[in-house]
Amino acid sequence: MTPAAVRTPDHLTLALPKGRILEEAIGLLSRAGLPLTLPEKSRALRHEFPGVTVLELRNQDVPVYVDLGVADAGIVGKDVLVESGRTVYEPIDLRFAPCRLSLIREVGATGPVNRVGTKYPRAAQAYLNAQGLPAEIVKLNGNIELAALTGLADAVIDLVQTGSTLRANNLEELDVLFYSSARLIVNRAALKLRRDRLRPLIARLRDVVAEGQPG
Repeated sequence: MTPAAVRTPDHLTLALPKGRILEEAIGLLSRAGLPLTLPEKSRALRHEFPGVTVLELRNQDVPVYVDLGVADAGIVGKDVLVESGRTVYEPIDLRFAPCRLSLIREVGATGPVNRVGTKYPRAAQAYLNAQGLPAEIVKLNGNIELAALTGLADAVIDLVQTGSTLRANNLEELDVLFYSSARLIVNRAALKLRRDRLRPLIARLRDVVAEGQPG
């Protein structure tokens, strides 16, 4: 990879998340004209294509790499972007990997919410402040729902896709903080320095996303 300091203006570095979003992101970017193919399963974390470098990262690291300019652009869930607090340009909702961040309690729970378990403390704090709830936030990883089932927390704030896990554990959504999907994010300086590559890419992605929506 050419060092960032001497990369040519027509070379793009993209930050993409490992896992379920990667395959769809590569497919979408390919349809938008980038010469990308899905990397073979390996331990490689950097993949070189003509005029494009792909960095394969953990979800939470994508906004960091884009914000700090190591990557020119990236694709990441809105939930991860909000929680990161990073200042990046977000030009397109790519409309895949949909989910929602919700306040969840046991069915029929009526007591006060004094403690909330979540993987998303920043988003949770903003929500609780807006609701005027002075609850303690406990940062957790793994199966967040268990915190509500064991009494560790009075409620949890977590992602919901189908709701099947909630139904299986006698839990229910009481409120939706926001809806999430995959977003294209762009480094603000790169938008100027590599505008001849990035602006056409953004336009093509908008077209591809629009073509994929039901009429």
